[in-house]
Amino acid sequence: MPKWNDLQEQSFLESDARARAVGLVDEGTYTELAGPFDRFYSPHLEVLGEAVEFDDGIVTAVGKIGKTPVFVISQEGRFIGGSVGEVGGAKMVNTIRLAIEFHDKLVADYPNISDEEKPVVVISFETGGVRLHESNAGLLAHAEVMDQLQKARHKVPVITLIGSKVGCFGGMGFVAAATDAIVMSEFGRLGLTGPEVIEQEMGKEEFDSSDRALVFRTTGGRHKYIMGDCNVLVQNMIGAFRDAVAKLAVLPVSEFEKMRRIGSPEAVERQLRAVALAAEMQPQDARDVWAKAGNPDPVALTDIPLDEFLADVKRLSV
Repeated sequence: MPKWNDLQEQSFLESDARARAVGLVDEGTYTELAGPFDRFYSPHLEVLGEAVEFDDGIVTAVGKIGKTPVFVISQEGRFIGGSVGEVGGAKMVNTIRLAIEFHDKLVADYPNISDEEKPVVVISFETGGVRLHESNAGLLAHAEVMDQLQKARHKVPVITLIGSKVGCFGGMGFVAAATDAIVMSEFGRLGLTGPEVIEQEMGKEEFDSSDRALVFRTTGGRHKYIMGDCNVLVQNMIGAFRDAVAKLAVLPVSEFEKMRRIGSPEAVERQLRAVALAAEMQPQDARDVWAKAGNPDPVALTDIPLDEFLADVKRLSV
């Protein structure tokens, strides 16, 4: 494991789940929960004769950023594509539950506690969604995570981070959309159905998953930022993601309601207007929407440096 200072400059895209988890909190504050020595692994994989990991491909931990307690969930895409089964789902659920219980105890013991001293949950997604080996147990895990997100709402902000190789797809795409804020790098990808699955089901003419430029301008961080599906776009470094979390963590929980994509009548109205716009436009490419948002040269947005992109880009307003 590199030193903490080196982790800050390390590529988020190239980092494994544990390096991301360690680097996201302040140096010396990281404590892993249900780590590999506890040997919580999937009994279903063992029965099927499949390889197991002693952390089931998900790292859970607690640390601090400044005065803020941070409960970290970090998925490992190199183990069965970051898929979520019974044990991994239980680790996610219980980490969020611990954060809620800690919040409630803090508020009860210290009624005048400041916003920056209240806990947040950070989820570093790297997943294709449900672990098919575990069928209904994996689906149930998704539902239980969503249930905890609802219990955390208005109390403990849940912040999504997406910038790893697998991206965030499948059922976990739904879960990410239900969190309070989304931070991405331009290498992050977010969606419900992955590019390979679309091509498999609908054909190459519908979506060519080997066309990496097409994939990134449809599911990548720059597109999601323009569309409003991503709240904050950062450089591809663990330290950049950590800085974004630090800025969000000090906000009053009421501010996170303005960042949400679902969960209120206003958000539903906004989504309906976006659907109506899509029906009217019939866009053939993401760049058509970028132009509609007011960007005079949408082609150039793909390749300009990120700082220039953030300074110049117009985001879609509906």
